[in-house]
Amino acid sequence: MSTTPCSWWPTCDPAELGFMSLFGFVAAGLIPFRGPHSSAVARRLGTAMCQEPKARLFRLSPPASNGSTVRQETQTDDSEILRCTAKALKDSHVVAVPTDTIYGLACLAQNAEAVRKIYEVKERNGQKPLAICVGEIRDIYQYCKVKVKEELLHDLLPGPVTLVFERSEELNPSLNPFTSLVGVRIPDHAFLRRLCQMCGEPLALTSANISSQTSTVEVQEFQELWSKLAVVVDGGPIGDQTRQGSTVIDLSVLGKYRIIRPGCALSATLDVLEHKYGLSEDWGDERPLNLKNCKRTLRCPTSADPKILRKAKR
Repeated sequence: MSTTPCSWWPTCDPAELGFMSLFGFVAAGLIPFRGPHSSAVARRLGTAMCQEPKARLFRLSPPASNGSTVRQETQTDDSEILRCTAKALKDSHVVAVPTDTIYGLACLAQNAEAVRKIYEVKERNGQKPLAICVGEIRDIYQYCKVKVKEELLHDLLPGPVTLVFERSEELNPSLNPFTSLVGVRIPDHAFLRRLCQMCGEPLALTSANISSQTSTVEVQEFQELWSKLAVVVDGGPIGDQTRQGSTVIDLSVLGKYRIIRPGCALSATLDVLEHKYGLSEDWGDERPLNLKNCKRTLRCPTSADPKILRKAKR
């Protein structure tokens, strides 16, 4: 690969010429030798390989016991990983990133071409919406029409919760054009939040798997998608082995909430919504028969769920 860390359509550098020469030799060996013509075929094959987009796998520094990160000698610096991932996003590519619940696929939400690509990579039904991910609570107000107190947002975010609001006119009209609502996340994951801040705009975020397949908590579990991605960021195994994903709550109606997906943090989220802010549940046209009985017992197995409870007690 090119020695430039953020080169996505690389040209061959000297360090790679040995490998490319070997490839050219093998390719020429598969074709009957005809002097200069065979060499030209091998050169064309080698050049084509250099021009092919390839996913780059980066490993984040593991956290130390004091909360800082441990630098490994052969590991790319996390700041460089951020720069390269941000560049891939700004070049309209799709990347894979860790979150606080499961691994996700991300692209720039304001980029129509990138949004189209993420649906193709995931083989997702075009009528299924994508959530957006932002770095700070203040960013939510730019892309959503918020009808709850800001303190409520701070009680739930960052964390394993997706909040659904009416979308603002500033959000890309080609993102979920079939609905006036949009889900927004601020994952409790330092790398992903910093990535949003570096890009300066929201990311479209969905689970890193083929549509309808099991959610993933390690990068090897979606290895079949790597060839379609510009960057894969390996943050190690994600602790939530339940693979439930975030709890999705519709807050688009004043004074009401509606459960769209129970997810991994439902019980703690409802404690905040009902007991601290007095919101009542909006069942819509149909009242689920079994959700009322089960929702109170669903607990998030990660540290994020108790964190929401601690916030709610303030």
